[in-house]
Amino acid sequence: MQRFQLSKQQLEHVPIEQWENDLSIHGFIQNEGELLQFIKKNNLHNEENCKKAAQLLTIVARSFAGKGKRESLILALMENAEQLDPDNRKAQEYLACFKWKKNDVLLDELTFPPLRETDNRQAKKQTVDLYIHTCKTFLKSAEEHLNQLSDLSDSPCDITNADSMDVYEKVISLLEEVKSETESLLRSATEYKDSLVGTFHTAGYLEEIKKHLNHIDELKSQWKEFFCVKEEPNEEKNLTVLEELQAMIGLQSVKSRVNDFYQFFKYQKLRKEQGFQTKDEVSLNMIITGNPGTGKTTLARLLAKIYHELGVLPREEVIETDRAQLVGSFIGQTEENVRSIVEKALGGVLFIDEAYNLKRVGQSGNDYGQTAIDTLVSLMTGSEFGGTFAVILAGYPDEMRQFLDANPGLRSRFPSSNFIALPNYSNQELLEIGEKLAADNDYLMTDEAKQALEESIERERVDNTFGNARAVRNLVLDAIFKKGARFKEDHKGGILEYSLLDQEDFSMDKMEIRESPQQKLSSLIGLTDVKEEVNAIISFVKMQKLRRDHGLPILPIQLHAVFTGNSGTGKTTVAKIYAELLKECGLLKRGHLITTSRADFVAGYVGQTSIKTKRKIRDALGGVLFIDEAYSLLGQTIGDFGKEVIDTLVDEMTKHNENLVVVLAGYSNEMKSLLESNPGLQSRFKKFIHFPDYSDHELLQIMKLYGDQYDYHLTQDAEKYVLEKLNNKAFNGNGRFAVNLITETIQTQAQRLMAQTAHMTEIDKALIIEVADIEKAFNKMERGE
Repeated sequence: MQRFQLSKQQLEHVPIEQWENDLSIHGFIQNEGELLQFIKKNNLHNEENCKKAAQLLTIVARSFAGKGKRESLILALMENAEQLDPDNRKAQEYLACFKWKKNDVLLDELTFPPLRETDNRQAKKQTVDLYIHTCKTFLKSAEEHLNQLSDLSDSPCDITNADSMDVYEKVISLLEEVKSETESLLRSATEYKDSLVGTFHTAGYLEEIKKHLNHIDELKSQWKEFFCVKEEPNEEKNLTVLEELQAMIGLQSVKSRVNDFYQFFKYQKLRKEQGFQTKDEVSLNMIITGNPGTGKTTLARLLAKIYHELGVLPREEVIETDRAQLVGSFIGQTEENVRSIVEKALGGVLFIDEAYNLKRVGQSGNDYGQTAIDTLVSLMTGSEFGGTFAVILAGYPDEMRQFLDANPGLRSRFPSSNFIALPNYSNQELLEIGEKLAADNDYLMTDEAKQALEESIERERVDNTFGNARAVRNLVLDAIFKKGARFKEDHKGGILEYSLLDQEDFSMDKMEIRESPQQKLSSLIGLTDVKEEVNAIISFVKMQKLRRDHGLPILPIQLHAVFTGNSGTGKTTVAKIYAELLKECGLLKRGHLITTSRADFVAGYVGQTSIKTKRKIRDALGGVLFIDEAYSLLGQTIGDFGKEVIDTLVDEMTKHNENLVVVLAGYSNEMKSLLESNPGLQSRFKKFIHFPDYSDHELLQIMKLYGDQYDYHLTQDAEKYVLEKLNNKAFNGNGRFAVNLITETIQTQAQRLMAQTAHMTEIDKALIIEVADIEKAFNKMERGE
C-alpha cells in the first residue's frame, strides 16, 4: 500500500470535529475502522503527524468505551496514543484512572521462609537475615509506589472520575497499612536477631514475628482480592430465548416463524395453568432444511431452550448425533445404538444432522440405515419413550425432501407446519457476520477489507455447498492468519498491526500463470473457424458485461454450446479453454471442466438417475459440464433412464442460469436427433461449433509440436514419409491418432538406439526421429498393436 505524509493544510481538513460531535451525541462513532484506516493510509505515525494520530486513537478508544468493548483493548489504544503524544490530555486522563492496576504484583516480593523454633542458632540467624533484607527491599519499593499513587490522586485534572479517585484512596490506604506492618516486622526481626547473639534469647520475639507475618498474609489476600480482575457479566447469558434469536443476523422469516412457535407454546402453558386440558399435544418434532452454515444447529439449540423455558420439556440439552453413531455394522447393533442415543436425549432434544444419510437410495441389504429409521420411529411413538423427547432432523433441502418421501413412517411424525427452511445469507448479512467475528477477536475491518471480503464471498458462492457463515468465518480467520504471518517486529504500524484488517489481508495468493487461455487457443493447430467462433462468443460476453457495468441494457447471454465432429478433433481441449476464457472475463467463478458421459448420469434404479445427474451438475457449477457422446443419452430401449437425465439437465440449466455452462459433444447427425427429442433442450443450445477433421499437414504439425515439448525432432525424410503415409491411407482418430503415433515412434526410436549400443555416448542421436522409427510405429498401429 502506498504511504504518504499529509501536509499541514490537509491535516487541518481531517473531520475530527465531526467525529468528536458524534461521540458527544451518541457516545460512540459508527465506523472506527475508518479512523484506523486513515491513520495507516496516511502514515500518521511519523514524528510530524503523531499528535494527530494520537488524537484519532483516543477517539477510537472512547468510542469503544461507549460500545462497551473490553477494557484491555481501550487501554492498549490509549497507551499507544500516549506514546505518540505524551501531552495528549484525553489519554492521560483515561490512563490515570487505571494506572493503579500496575501495582497488582507489588506485594509478591513479601515472601518469607518458615522460622522454626527447632532450628539451630545458625539456621535461625540465616532465616532472620533474609526477613530483614526482604522487608528493607519492599519498604523502599513501597515508598516509591506510594509517592506515585499520591501524585496521581492529588492531580484532579488527570483523574476526573469520582469512582477512580475512590479506588486510588483505597489502594493507598491498603498499601500504607502493609508498609506499616512490614516496618513492625522489620523491628521484631532485628530484635530477634540481636537476641540470638547472647547466650539466651526470648521466645517473645519469635511470637511477635509470627503475629506480623499472619497479618501481612491477611493484607496480601485483601490486596490480591482487590486487584483480582472481575469478569464483566456476559450480556448474552442474560438474554431471553427470543432476544437471543433476534440478535442473530438475518433470518427474518425464520425469526417470525419461531416467534409464532414460542407464542403458541406460551399460550398452551397459560391455558393449562387455567385448568384447561389438551388431549392432543402438538408435535415437538421439527425438520430444519438449509445449506451449510445457515444456522441449523444453532436454531435446534434455540428450539430446545424454548421447549424447556415454557415447560414443554424438562431439559434444554440437545444430543447431537449422525449416521456414524446410529447405524451399526452387524445385526442388533443398530437397535442398541439408536436406543442408547434416545435414552441420553430423554427430556430434551435429539438432533440428527444430515439425516438423509440414514437411508441411501440403492444401498445394499447389508446396510442397516432403514433399521435405524424403523427403530427411531418405534421409540418416538412407543409407550416407553413416546412424548418424552423431541426429534429435530436437519440437512440439505433437496436431499431431506427425497429422504422423507422414501420414508412415510418417519414423515408422518413431522407435520408440515413443523418444517423450517433456512435461506442462504445475503452478501450484506455475511459481511455483518464477518465484521462481528473480526470484532470478537478485537479487529476492525477497513472499507477496502470489507469489499475484498465480499469479493471472496462471491467467489466462494458457487453452489449449494457454499458454507455461508462457516465460509465467512474461515475467510476472516485466514485473513487474521495472513496478517500474523506477514508481521515483522520492526514494523512501524504501531497498534494498527494488531487491530486492523486491511485489503491485503484478504487478498488471494496469486498463482503464476504460465500461459493464458487465449494463448492456449491461438497455439492450437488448425481449427481456424472454431477459434474464430469461440473468440466471437468471448467478445460478446465481455461487451455485455461492459454494458451492464455502465447501466446499459444487455442481451441474454446464452453460452451453452454443441460441439460436433469426429473423435480426436479437439472438442474436449477447446471446451477446457472455453471454461478458462469464461472465468477470465468474469462470467464463471471456477472455470473448471467436468468431462462426463452417459455412465456418469444414468443409474439402474428408479429415482437414482436424477440424483446422480444433480450431483454431477453440482460438481460442474461455476464451470463447464462437458458431455461427450451426448447422443447416447437417447436410450434405444423402453424404460431407459436417459430421458430422465435430459429432463433433469433442462431443469437444472434453468435453475442455475449463468452459473452453469453445458457443452454437448458428438457426431453431427446424432446430436441433431438428441436436440429434437426435447424442445426444452433445443431452446437452450444456440451455439453450434463444428470441428473438422485435421488435414495431413495439420496432423504432422501436431506430431512435431508434441515431440518438441520433449526435445524430439523429426528429420525432413521422416516428415515426408509421414505425409506420404497419411495421404495414401485413411487413419481414424485425428489429433488423438497423431499423438499416439508420435508416442509410439519415440518408443521405437529408443528400442533402435539401445539395440545398437548398451551405453549411449552420443546423446544428440536421442533427439532425432528417423524414417525407420516412423515406419515401425506405423506398422504396429496398422496391426492394431
